[in-house]
Amino acid sequence: MVSGLESIQLSTLILIVVAGFAAGWVDAVVGGGGLIQLPAMLLVPGISPVQALATNKMGSIFGTTTSAVTYYRRVRPDLRTAVPMAVIALGGSFGGAVLAATLPASLFKPIIVAALVAVALFTAFRPNVGELTRLRHEGHRHYVVACLIGAVIGFYDGLLGPGTGSFLVIALVSAMGYAFLEASAKAKIVNMATNAGALMFFLPHGSLLWGLGLVLGLANMAGGYLGARTAVKQGSKFIRIVFLIVVGTLVIKLGSDIWQDTFA
Repeated sequence: MVSGLESIQLSTLILIVVAGFAAGWVDAVVGGGGLIQLPAMLLVPGISPVQALATNKMGSIFGTTTSAVTYYRRVRPDLRTAVPMAVIALGGSFGGAVLAATLPASLFKPIIVAALVAVALFTAFRPNVGELTRLRHEGHRHYVVACLIGAVIGFYDGLLGPGTGSFLVIALVSAMGYAFLEASAKAKIVNMATNAGALMFFLPHGSLLWGLGLVLGLANMAGGYLGARTAVKQGSKFIRIVFLIVVGTLVIKLGSDIWQDTFA
């Protein structure tokens, strides 16, 4: 069993702990913490991209579980929607992780950037969206839409991952009519399942660095707990502002990656 701590310097370890805490906080509020956490993981000497991705998922599942429990205790999201959505998302994430082993991420990045730009514009120019819960669907249609969202975004999380929580939040707000706070609470339950689905694929392949994953997980837990409490206290308007900041940062990061891949 490889811990991942054998050759790591103290300064790098401290940076990973700080990144894990910050990622947990961002993930708990709106998602997108992988933008902070995954690049920090790649600073570990000798780590492969697959090991970084697998260990990142392990750290994230600690944070998403903690924030999901915190949200549930304080917001009481409707589990009749969240649980089926999470189960479908887990399967989708496993399928995405399988495909991730064979397809280059660069094929999908332009599509993701376009989707994020559309999401940011939609949220910015409709300031009342997500302020209050006004469900758009009733009965079986409500659950069908929820499960479709879970399947598509779960698959995306297993395949690539950046911005999964943000996509979940905006899908629950725009397609289903939830307020940002309620959407964030449900998104954490679903995101916990997508992390578990990806880990189910990575574990048998021996890609996980257990020691580093536990350190990252503890930092992520602390950030997730504080982030969830902050979001509950500040409400939907605060989450909307943080959401726009995170999505804007994701657009810049992924856009920069595309530019480097194309012209470097």
